[in-house]
Amino acid sequence: MRSLPSLRWPRAPPLPLLLLCLLAPVRRSSEDGRTPAAPFTSLPVREEMMAKYSNLSLESHNISLTEHSNMPVEKNITLERPSNIELTCQFTTSGDLNSVNVTWRKGDELLENNYLINATGSILYTQYMFTIVNSEQMGSYSCFFEEKKEQRGTFNFKVPELHEKKKPLITYVGDSVVLMCKCQDCFPLNWTWYSSNGSVQVPVGVPMNNKYVINGKNANETRLKIMQLSEEDQGSYWCHAIFQLGESEEHIEVVVLSYWVPLKAFLGIAAEVVLLVAIILLCEMYTQKKKKHSDDGKEFEQIEQLKSDDSNGIENNAPRHRKNESVGQ
Repeated sequence: MRSLPSLRWPRAPPLPLLLLCLLAPVRRSSEDGRTPAAPFTSLPVREEMMAKYSNLSLESHNISLTEHSNMPVEKNITLERPSNIELTCQFTTSGDLNSVNVTWRKGDELLENNYLINATGSILYTQYMFTIVNSEQMGSYSCFFEEKKEQRGTFNFKVPELHEKKKPLITYVGDSVVLMCKCQDCFPLNWTWYSSNGSVQVPVGVPMNNKYVINGKNANETRLKIMQLSEEDQGSYWCHAIFQLGESEEHIEVVVLSYWVPLKAFLGIAAEVVLLVAIILLCEMYTQKKKKHSDDGKEFEQIEQLKSDDSNGIENNAPRHRKNESVGQ
């Protein structure tokens, strides 16, 4: 870890002179109330690196932290080709800047050289400059400010991501399907395709009875056409984009169905409809039969009632008839 009053630079002058040179801009800035336009002084290592890779473009990125930051600050950076990198972190605090320890790390590895520290007012700056020329130099670079608690800012370098459909492609046996991968605003050096029906990836692209065709309308996309699909063609297909600084990949899931699959579904639905109609008819027949039995019972009761009424009428008329006969005598 490095703090402001104990800076050690490669090939640096004696410590008192260095501190004098470093703090002089700070005093002038405090008096003027202005921020210096260029708070950093070049290191010999930086000058040598810039001269060696002067043909590369410069990528500059910044992160701002405060003593009240509750979470680390991260910034994702997409890098397609070799570049000079300039990372700057600024830390604002109300405390003593000289008590703040500053370090840089790549992953868990401590970076000893090639970064600068400067202060302006209540803001502490640190800058790390380097060059990325291969995939091993990609990854995460973090600045740390340690005062009462540690504050961290992280720059994540990665190659461009690929874009494709997230949903599985569903097709049928005997059909053809086209798989596409695309890289937005980037141009890979090369594209490759792999198939996977498990844990092993198998290269795709060698002509095999006109089974596969690989092409792309633009350099930033690739298309894989699979013809005469069979159930064995089902599985995951991976597209790899190869860049100067690494590779990026994405996968597309292909589902190949037999025509019996939708037919089975149709037959299942038809069977359910037939069963439902049969149940409705049976219920209707049972209801009608029950209703008929109820009507027959009522009719029988009515007939019995009529018979009962008739018999009662005859019995009532018999005494009257006898009475009339007796009166006539």
